[in-house]
Amino acid sequence: MKNENIKKPGFLFAVTMLLSIVSIISVGILAFDAPIQVLMFIGMFVLVPFMMKLGYTYSNIQDVMFKSMGQSLESVLILINVGILIGTWIASGTVPALVYYGINLISPRFFLLTTLIFTSVVATTTGTSWGAIGTAGVAMMGVGSTIGIPAGITAGAILSGAYFGDKVSPLSDTTNLTPTVTGATLFGHIKHMMYTAVPAYIITAILFTIIGLQYSVDRIDSEHVNVLLTELSGNFTINWIAFTPIILLVALMMMKKPAVVSIFAAAMYGGVLAVFYQGYSLSAVFNIMYDGYTVDLGNGTINELLQRGGITDMLPLIALFLFALGLGGMLAESGVLEAIVNSFAHKIQGHFSLTLMTLLVGYFTLAIGGAIYFSSVMTGTIMKPLYDRMNLKPENLSRTVEAAATLSGTLFPWVGAGMFATTTLGIPVSAYLPYTFLAFITPIITLIYAATGFTMTEKDAVPKKKKEKQKVSGKTQLSNA
Repeated sequence: MKNENIKKPGFLFAVTMLLSIVSIISVGILAFDAPIQVLMFIGMFVLVPFMMKLGYTYSNIQDVMFKSMGQSLESVLILINVGILIGTWIASGTVPALVYYGINLISPRFFLLTTLIFTSVVATTTGTSWGAIGTAGVAMMGVGSTIGIPAGITAGAILSGAYFGDKVSPLSDTTNLTPTVTGATLFGHIKHMMYTAVPAYIITAILFTIIGLQYSVDRIDSEHVNVLLTELSGNFTINWIAFTPIILLVALMMMKKPAVVSIFAAAMYGGVLAVFYQGYSLSAVFNIMYDGYTVDLGNGTINELLQRGGITDMLPLIALFLFALGLGGMLAESGVLEAIVNSFAHKIQGHFSLTLMTLLVGYFTLAIGGAIYFSSVMTGTIMKPLYDRMNLKPENLSRTVEAAATLSGTLFPWVGAGMFATTTLGIPVSAYLPYTFLAFITPIITLIYAATGFTMTEKDAVPKKKKEKQKVSGKTQLSNA
């Protein structure tokens, strides 16, 4: 934006602007339990007088807001389709079938391992770690207590499984938010995150297998589990046909079709199954697409798992995307981020120090903001210029943000994710903290990759032969000089 009257902020001015936003959001969340969307919307207008002080007109500022918010339109379309898909996949019996067969596959001898896998599947298919914890997690806590496994260990397996499933699911809110803030694509973000998440998950699975063998029993007899199975089979037709929407979505993803098209097609197919296979009327399916699955099945646990989805369920997240990008665009355009980043950029000499700094910023913003959304937005916004300077793809930043902001949310008792876990599972953070292996192992693997350069992909990578020609050309020019 060209304007001779616009000035760049000094370091103290930039810090004042950033602290104003951080204070509004963190105090609003921690002290008043205010919605983060409202706080970010207010934050945008708090920045207006600061930017006018730097020489911007309100018209300039509004143009920056609109341009930044416009970058979220593809993500908004994805979220609308995700909301529809969740609703139709529940009505089609896809999600109920996954839960039903998942419970039946739980092994008494390998209870902790199957709990890890089961909660992963539920979180992946529903796109919510909290939903998996509040449904499958609660059921597994009851089963674990009947066979004598300490509650903290069972909770560790539940949380590790739920957050892994949440991270690899294209239906997850944070998995959609993070690439939007950092400039990555949804499927590109998930694919890049697999390099760190899958090895961490395998190590976590091995650890829970070893621990679980000390508590193995021959059979599981839990009334809570039996009630879940009875309710699911009584309300839905469950067999292999219910899995075909998943097959369609995976096939389209493997064919590298656009995310919007893939999720839309799978959502519409789920709606067709809901009508012709589960017996819902067409008008009921249209309402489910908009308002989500709201049928009361007479069981609190089942209702908590299945009453979700629809376009309306995505509206708060869409608002968050718009306001987060608007706020981030204003901070970037005004030069605030540049001034702050320049203050410590000289200390970042390579991929390792960059990744370490990103993790630390993620933990810090998580601790002061009390919310995963806040940490994801602030960390991604602050660190993005440094990844651009090092010519690194935004997927490197987005997966590091997830490793800190998302996976560690349950480790802080005052963060929303931690409060939800302790309230839902009925134990304090200190009880499950030593067993949340995924939250500790993933950042370690991320740092190892940064130190070795493995999967630290660059933008506009120069072919090897071209690099060699450039080196030769450089030497020749130096020789001639």
